[in-house]
Amino acid sequence: MSVLRTAVVTGASSGIGAASARALAGAGFHVVCAARRSDRIESLAQEIAGTAVACDVTDPASVATLAEAVGDTLHVLVNNAGGAFDADPVELADAETWRAMYDVNVLGTLRVTQALLPALRASGDALILNVGSTAGRVAYEGGGGYTAAKHGTKVLTETLRLELCGEPVRISEIAPGMVRTDEFALVRFGGDAAKADAVYDGVAEPLVAEDVADAIAWIATRPSHVNIDELVIRPRAQAAQHKVHRVT
Repeated sequence: MSVLRTAVVTGASSGIGAASARALAGAGFHVVCAARRSDRIESLAQEIAGTAVACDVTDPASVATLAEAVGDTLHVLVNNAGGAFDADPVELADAETWRAMYDVNVLGTLRVTQALLPALRASGDALILNVGSTAGRVAYEGGGGYTAAKHGTKVLTETLRLELCGEPVRISEIAPGMVRTDEFALVRFGGDAAKADAVYDGVAEPLVAEDVADAIAWIATRPSHVNIDELVIRPRAQAAQHKVHRVT
């Protein structure tokens, strides 16, 4: 009799999170969809026969509620909740905005991982997959706060892999480059659609959320002895952060 494998995806209300929940459900997981916007995750959970749990990863009490809802056993945790909240140069950056980015991208990942690690251990064969970014590898102008936060995600992941070596928990990071989703750039530019659209101007085929979700499901379904330490994924048009082919 096969054991029902369970997965938690944070930030599951849109973008990469929602696509990852669908991909993991398609791979046979019962998916707990966690995000702040309960209406969206309830609709998603109904679509994929999963479970919706309202959760704000910056709120310890909310994370504790998520852990209680998950129960004693968990097989996969996708720490996807995150985001960029500005594009200001360091000289003009707002410290509270930087604090907010660090809180959700790094401390949010820390809180959820700490809360769910006992259930992951209890499964005997688990995976923690943190959604980082190529911004966690290369700095660029106007990205100081976000790149600092995603570098934090990368180092948190590397440290956790060292500390849990020998335990039945794999630790992975996926680092997407240019991904066009409905909300990421729009949130970054404070709702300015023109600025958000300009990020992708001339790029015929940026990645979409489903591309990243497909890779996440692939990582989650490797044999238990195979650890994908990190996977950097970009569109063909993006050779590096500063090198993007645009059609004029």
